[in-house]
Amino acid sequence: MARSASQYHCQSCGAVSPKWAGKCDACGGWNTLVEERIEQIPGQAKRKTAKTVELKLLSATNAEGACKRHLTDIEEFDRVTGGGLVPGSAVLIGGDPGIGKSTLLLQLVCKLGLAGQKTAYITGEESVEQVRMRALRLGLQNAEAGLAAATNAADIAETVRNTPDLDLLVIDSIQTMFVPGLDSAPGTVSQVRASAHELIRATKSSQATIIFVGHVTKDGLIAGPRVLEHMVDCVLYFEGDRSHHFRILRGVKNRFGATDEIGVFEMSETGLQQVSNPSELFLGDRQNRVAGTAVFAGLEGTRPLLVEIEALVAPSTLATPRRNVVGWDTGRLAMLTAVLETRCGVPLSGRDIFLNIAGGLRIQEPAADLAVAAALISSVTVKPLPARTVFFGEVALSAELRQVAQAETRLKEAAKLGFEQAMLPRLRNKTKPPQGISICLPANLSEFIDILDGMT
Repeated sequence: MARSASQYHCQSCGAVSPKWAGKCDACGGWNTLVEERIEQIPGQAKRKTAKTVELKLLSATNAEGACKRHLTDIEEFDRVTGGGLVPGSAVLIGGDPGIGKSTLLLQLVCKLGLAGQKTAYITGEESVEQVRMRALRLGLQNAEAGLAAATNAADIAETVRNTPDLDLLVIDSIQTMFVPGLDSAPGTVSQVRASAHELIRATKSSQATIIFVGHVTKDGLIAGPRVLEHMVDCVLYFEGDRSHHFRILRGVKNRFGATDEIGVFEMSETGLQQVSNPSELFLGDRQNRVAGTAVFAGLEGTRPLLVEIEALVAPSTLATPRRNVVGWDTGRLAMLTAVLETRCGVPLSGRDIFLNIAGGLRIQEPAADLAVAAALISSVTVKPLPARTVFFGEVALSAELRQVAQAETRLKEAAKLGFEQAMLPRLRNKTKPPQGISICLPANLSEFIDILDGMT
C-alpha cells in the first residue's frame, strides 16, 4: 500500500525542505514554503535496469534541416528569436499583467495559420469565446488556428502527439497547467516543472515549437522555479509602461541566436504593430536646445538605437540629496557624479539629481556614461548641448574615456537620422565616420567639458 510523505517546496527558488519554516534558507524569501505530498511505495526498487543510449555521428546530421526556421511575418519577433522559430524548440515569454503577451502570441498564431502552417492556442485563463472576441477585435477571425481551453498537461501532450504536422503550440499560461499524478495545486513548483517537462517532451518528439506564457513576480522575474528557464531554449521578456503606447520584446536567453536583442512594438486599437525604426520613435517628441538633455547612440544586441537622456540637477533642502533614476543603474550614476565632482570640479554635492531615459527604455551598457555626463553638465550650467550631436563612451574612475564596441554602427545610425556631430572616446583603429557626420575625440572628461564650453 502506498504511503504519503510531505515535503515543503519554496515557490521562489524551488528549494526543498523536510519541514516548514517562515524563511527559505536557500533564497531568503519569507512565507514561500508550501507543503506538497509525495506518494511512496514500500519495497519499490530504487535501481532500474539501464539501457544503452544510441549515439549518432555529428557528421551525419542534416545541417540543412537543422537550420530550417519558421518565419512568423513579424520581423521584430523574428529578430529577437534569431531569425524565426526553430522546430522542436521551447520558448518562454514573461511580462507584467496587461502588457500584451496574449495579444502578441494570438497575432503570431493567426499569422502563421494564415501562412498555411498548423498552429494551436491553448488557454488556461480564458474561454474559447473570449479568445475569439480578441481575435475579432484584432481582425484575425478568419485565421486557420486551433483553439482550446484546457489545463491538464497530460491531455495536451497526448493531443500534440496525435496531431500530425503541428508547427506551433502556445500555452497561456504555464502556471495554470497541472499533471494529475501530483498532489499539489497548479502554479506550485512541482506542477510547473512537471507540466513544462511533459509538454516540452511531447513537442520535441513531434518537432513542433512550443511557446509558454509565464507570470512574473512583483520584482519583474518569471514566477515559479528557476529551473523552468533552464528547460526552455529561449527566454523573452515583454517590457514597457502601460501608460506608453510602445512595448519592447527583449531576449535574455537564446540557444539559437544572439541574446540581448530587442524588438519594438507599438500598441494600437488593432493590436501590436511592429516599429521598424525605433530611434525615430524614441526621439519623436524631442525638443532641441533644452538644457539637461543629450542623445545617446546605444546598441541593443546588434541593433543601434538612439535615445534621449534627460537630467535635472536642482538645489536640495535635504540632508541627503535625492538620486532618482529611471531606466539606468543607480550605482553607476553615483560613480559618475563622484568622478565629475572629484576629477572635474562639477558642483553636484548638496543637489538633487533626477535622471530619466526617455520612453521608458532601460539602458544597461556602460557606453551611456558620456551621454549621462553631458546631460548632467548641461543641467548644472543651464546651457543646452550642441544641436544635432550624439554622445557615447565609457567613463573610468580616473575620468578617462574608454572606447566602446561597434562605434561605426552607432555613427551610421546617427547619420541616418540627420545628426551632424558625434562625441566619443579616441578610437584604437582607424574608423572612418559616415558621410555627413563629424567626430570629436576627447581623451578625458576635463577635455570633454572644455570642448563643450567652446561649443555652447
